[in-house]
Amino acid sequence: MIFVGFGFLMTFLKKYGFSSVGINMFIAALGLQWGTLIQGFLHTKGEKIPVDIKSMINADFSTAAALISFGAVLGKTSPLQMLILTVVEVTIFAGNEYLVTEILQATDVGASMTIHAFGAYFGLAVTLVLYRPGLKNKHENEESTYHSDIFAMIGTLFLWLFWPSFNSAIASETIYQLKAIVNTYYSLAACTVVTFALSSLVDQRGKFSMVLIQNATLAGGVAVGTCADMSIHPFVAMCIGSMAGIISVLGFHFLTPFLASKLNIQDTCGVHNLHGLPGILGGIAGIVVTAVKDEVRQGVHFTPGMQAAALGSTIGIALVGGALTGGILKLPFLGQASDQNCFDDSVYWEVPEEEKLHEIHANNYDGPTRFEATM
Repeated sequence: MIFVGFGFLMTFLKKYGFSSVGINMFIAALGLQWGTLIQGFLHTKGEKIPVDIKSMINADFSTAAALISFGAVLGKTSPLQMLILTVVEVTIFAGNEYLVTEILQATDVGASMTIHAFGAYFGLAVTLVLYRPGLKNKHENEESTYHSDIFAMIGTLFLWLFWPSFNSAIASETIYQLKAIVNTYYSLAACTVVTFALSSLVDQRGKFSMVLIQNATLAGGVAVGTCADMSIHPFVAMCIGSMAGIISVLGFHFLTPFLASKLNIQDTCGVHNLHGLPGILGGIAGIVVTAVKDEVRQGVHFTPGMQAAALGSTIGIALVGGALTGGILKLPFLGQASDQNCFDDSVYWEVPEEEKLHEIHANNYDGPTRFEATM
């Protein structure tokens, strides 16, 4: 999921495939090492840091949050900026995860709140601080092609297939792992059906939109994460997945253009619709389920109050942390590309001669963007 799923999902930009996969690999490799250390320091309290399957999975989780934030600023940052973002975000993520699980003692087995909502709103805060007025009318390279969308669909399929294992990986017992797998599977299935139907409905010509199929079909896995291992029936999981699909599709169709034009939030991959809103839905689902049924894990009784506190603190810490990180990344010596060179691999990569641009045009691109094409 981390290396192939997230990496290929972001290859939709026609001239940014090397960076999407390559920088994704760099962030993942750096983040999992740094996450192992930071989470180990917090949870061992001065003792030796254990390295086992669980610690490696948790380190992967911390890396996932940074990759989600990468999606929000995709094409507009340098590798050095992404290195700094990864180190800072993984550190803040580990602190928030410790607050949620150890202090508030809330449950979030599939990390709807601590990974998806956190990573999305952290990234949105960063991209708001790094706002580029020159990209308000969209860049000519901020577009997909037929082949780049096929590559992105590979990432979608990998994420879809492995999401049940992601949501069940840290479940405390085998029975809870089984529940998480089943609930995630049916939530994803329902979400996918709803996404295909709604994608056709919101299109003026009744056609499917590849951006929606690539992203909104995964929202069910995000939304069911918090309560995936709880005592809910598969039908409830399907309802959660269906709601996530609706929210994600409508978010891409209406909210993303609004955020870009009115709030100066340039969300390249639409992480708000795939991770942010479904993450909040997952947090709310966790509150409702713990209010309706008694949920106990390893002697800890989960309460709706603590679940709500976990959701609120996660979003708050993500926004503040993202804004501060964006301020750091704005420092002029970090090698940020100019507006004209955004979304272009050739700035930081050796690319085949036939793919190189002979000259960089500064003119704005007035055609429909990838997100506007869904409207």
